Amino acid sequence: MLVNLSIRDFVLIHRLELSFDGGLTVLTGETGAGKSILLDALGLALGARGDTGFVRRGAEETVVTATFAPGPNHLIRQLINTHGLTADEDVILRRHLTSAGRSRAFINDHPASVALLREIGERLVEIEGQTNGRGLLNPENQRHLLDQFGGLDAELKEVARTYGVWHAANEAFIAERSAFDSARQDEELLRHMLAELDGLAPQPGEEATLAQRRKALMRREQVATAVADALNALSAEPGVEQRLANARRCLARVAEHADEGLCSALESLDRSAAEFSEAVNELTSAGRSLSPDAAQLEEVEQRLFGLRALARKHGVDVDGLAGLRGEFAQKLAALGDQGESLVQKEQETEAARKAFTSACEQLSEARARASDELNRRVTVEFVPLKLRQAIFASRLQPLPEAAWSAAGAEKICFDVVTNPGAEPAAIGSIASGGELSRINLAIKVILARASSAPTLIFDEVDANIGGAVAAAVGDRLARLGKRFQVLAVTHSPQVAARATRHFRVVKDRHAQRTATRIQTLDTTGRREEVARMLAGRRVTDEARAAADSLFSGSA
Repeated sequence: MLVNLSIRDFVLIHRLELSFDGGLTVLTGETGAGKSILLDALGLALGARGDTGFVRRGAEETVVTATFAPGPNHLIRQLINTHGLTADEDVILRRHLTSAGRSRAFINDHPASVALLREIGERLVEIEGQTNGRGLLNPENQRHLLDQFGGLDAELKEVARTYGVWHAANEAFIAERSAFDSARQDEELLRHMLAELDGLAPQPGEEATLAQRRKALMRREQVATAVADALNALSAEPGVEQRLANARRCLARVAEHADEGLCSALESLDRSAAEFSEAVNELTSAGRSLSPDAAQLEEVEQRLFGLRALARKHGVDVDGLAGLRGEFAQKLAALGDQGESLVQKEQETEAARKAFTSACEQLSEARARASDELNRRVTVEFVPLKLRQAIFASRLQPLPEAAWSAAGAEKICFDVVTNPGAEPAAIGSIASGGELSRINLAIKVILARASSAPTLIFDEVDANIGGAVAAAVGDRLARLGKRFQVLAVTHSPQVAARATRHFRVVKDRHAQRTATRIQTLDTTGRREEVARMLAGRRVTDEARAAADSLFSGSA
């Protein structure tokens, strides 16, 4: 609940510190005293939109701090921890707004966004006012309130569970379909690359074999060229063989006169001629066996260079081409299996969707029953609040499939009929200010157990009513005060008499400045204030007696 509110330089408020208790607290005062200023200040601390007009004239900034003491198990603590902040016993929301329009927000003295401040504030306080869009008028809250009223936790859990299964199955199906579509688009390229690899049919280790063979063929060509050059050198004119023959003829003519040395020379010439002839024959034979095979070398080079080019194309080494071919073939083969898997996942998704819609149907039936009961009980509650012709009509509105969620396939709308024969419409769109406040009060009385916010604020819930109706309003606010902390801005003495704590808003007018201050009233002060509310400006003994009667009647 709200335990303290500190306000500095807000509109007409210079400095203000207020402490709050549980139960029903009322704020009273003359019209124009500034009761709405207090709610505006609290709204600023709860994340409402800031306005530079909030800054007191002559001040540089306004600062509003609201301190709350939620229960130890309140969900607000988990929310705060989720955002990396700390939450001890108290939750302190602080807002700074400068005259230049700059806004800063703090949660337990940690800087925070205004959006987070608002999110936390909505879980701590419900403001039911004539123009307020939070609390019961917020469509997001209406579904939660009906579900809590109907005790639909089991149905909600089943819907949330089946939604999670359906969502996961659908995500898997979408991913599988995306992969399948992508694979189909790549199928032609895969077939082309596979055919390219099959055309070369690369083998592991083939690059080294081809390179070695190419090197050998190139060396053989070099040797053949050397043999040919050697034969050409031997056969050049005048030839060595002819020279040896000429030298032998010259010596043969004088051989009979030659001495032993000359004979030896002649024999050497004979041997040289024979060896020369043998060398020529051997070179000729070797040349024939080493004749270069250009076609074979070209074939080896084409395959080697082709394998290397294909390896560069796919970003692998040549020995990796055989494995790559296997991968491509596997991907093509998997397309058939992937198609079957896609069909299976589609079937699983549809089955999960049917389970979700079935759970939604059961939840809808339970919501319809809860809605009928809520409509009956709230409409009955309208009678003592001077809303005899009003009919409450909560209804279920189906949502398009794209808007389905873990909360079901419909949204809940709180409508009302204020005149006989009129069509139901949203509460805030057709109800007048006073009617709206009383309608909200009636609904809150019935839905008290469904509220998670520990503090409820009613702004002029008793507008344009009096007598027994005002007493009925006070009675219901007091009943809510036994379950929640309730703050009510009121002009009704019947409501004020039911309070457990009473603040009076006073506007002081000085020569150069007007200021708003808050008085905390004791028993005597409360009696005088209720008497003033009954009598007007001049408080009479009769008014005091009437006030005493109200207090005794509320005891």
